[in-house]
This record gives sequence, structure tokens and C-alpha cells, in this order.
Amino acid sequence: MNIPFLKYTKAYYIFSGALIVASLISLLTFGLRFSIDFSGGSILEINFENRPENPIIQEKLKDLNLEELVVQPTGANGVIMRMKEVDENIHQQIISRLREISKIEEKRFESIGPVIGKELRQKTIILIVVSLAALLIYITIAFRKISRPLSSWQYGIISIITLFFDVLIPIGVFASLGKFYNVQFSIPIVIALLTLLGYTINDKVVVFDRVRENLLKTKGGDFNACVNQSLNQILVRSISTGSCTLLVLLAIFFFGGETLKYFSLTLIIGIIIGTYSSLFLASPLLVSWQGWKK
Repeated sequence: MNIPFLKYTKAYYIFSGALIVASLISLLTFGLRFSIDFSGGSILEINFENRPENPIIQEKLKDLNLEELVVQPTGANGVIMRMKEVDENIHQQIISRLREISKIEEKRFESIGPVIGKELRQKTIILIVVSLAALLIYITIAFRKISRPLSSWQYGIISIITLFFDVLIPIGVFASLGKFYNVQFSIPIVIALLTLLGYTINDKVVVFDRVRENLLKTKGGDFNACVNQSLNQILVRSISTGSCTLLVLLAIFFFGGETLKYFSLTLIIGIIIGTYSSLFLASPLLVSWQGWKK
């Protein structure tokens, strides 16, 4: 059975455009709610003899003006508390109040200044840009023997465009989650986005590699038919690989604890979007670019 994927190219572009617009509106309207890793603040890690529920901890500390106190369970009886930067006096008041709930052991208390947070944000942006540039170079070299009907660098440009799409959509989702559910954009989410770049570029290389193989076989055949045939050949492989990965990530999301929740959510959204863009955005863009060249 040969599915005419490219017949619905316009629908793919409309749907993708709607996702991009929604993500940009969310990002520009709400912005990202940066964690103290980026904005600066204090981290306090505590082990309780009998760990209370998060609302009880927050209620006990609410009049200390800690602003956006985030309590993350860790281990069997521990919590990590993230808050605005506090001095030693407030630190000791926090410890004193927590001791009224249960016997505790303080494991660490440290502060991250806003200067360090700003530097970390800048280095994260540089890291993403360098990663994208490295991927462009890799694609260009890997497909250097392809010159018809598109050059190898054009495969690389399309990969970067779709990778931007893969990363933008999860970021847009987290802008909305930060606004409505106080979800903070933290280092684990950045790590998940970088992991996502590696995962989805592999998906796109598989698609493009099949196109390359079929081009070498046909030697002058119709490019549209070649791309459509390639999509039919790798459809099951791409969906099954993505589905198996999602099963693991869903398990982590529901059972992995608070610290891994948004790391796994980033990858879940990204893999769904990345699989979609590999099949229904990257390949149609190849055909459209070839049409524009004509």
C-alpha cells in the first residue's frame, strides 16, 4: 500500500504554522518562568524523619515572604526547597519552623546570585547554537555525494528549520505551564531539549538517508515519487521507535518523582513533535524547495 503523503503537504504546513504561531504567542505573552538556576536564589535540602506533604511545608513558611517557594520531594524523606535569595537569619527561621513539623537533618544550603544565573543562561544559549551548527555541518558532510536535485547543504538547512520547530513547541508549552501552573524553566528542561536535538536529528537522518538511497537507485526518476516512497518505507520504523521511547518516558513521568517529571514531559512533547516533523514537515520541505528551484 502506497500512502500519498505529499498530497496533504498544504495541510501539514497549515498545522505546523498554527503550532508555531501558538508557541510564539505563548512565549512572547507569558515568557518563561526561570528557576533560580537562571534567575538566582537559594536552595535548601532537608531530610525529614517523617516527611510532610508539600502544602504543609508551604503553609508553615508562607509568612516569611519567600515569594515563589518550590518544594520538590527527593528520596524517601527528603525535600529540596528553591526560593528567592535569603540571608542567614531567614535561613535559621526556616529551619526552626520545619523542626516544629518533624525532626530534620539539613543536608545543604546554598545561594546562586543573579550574575551566575545570567551567565548560565548565556552559556545555555551558546550551547544550543553550537549544537545546531555542529548538526548542520554533520548533515552537509554526510550527504556530500548528493547533488541532485538538492545539494547536501540544503538537507542541512531543512534539518535546522525542523529542529527549531521541534524545540520551539515544547518551549511554548512551558511558557503556558509557567503562567498557569507555576512550572519553572530549569536546567533539567534544558538538558532534555539538548537530548531532544540528538534524538530528532537521528530521525531526520533516517528519512533523508532513505531518500538518498532511492535517489541513487532511480537515477533521474521523479523526486516527488522518490520522497513519497521513502516515507512509506520508514513510516512504521519511525512510529514504532517513537512509541517505544514514549512508553519509557511516560513511566518516568508518572512514577519517577517530582525531580524527573518535567524532564520527561519535555521529551514526551518533543518526541511526538519530532516524529511528526521528520515525517510530515522535513520531507515536504524537500519537495517544496525543489519546486522553488525550478
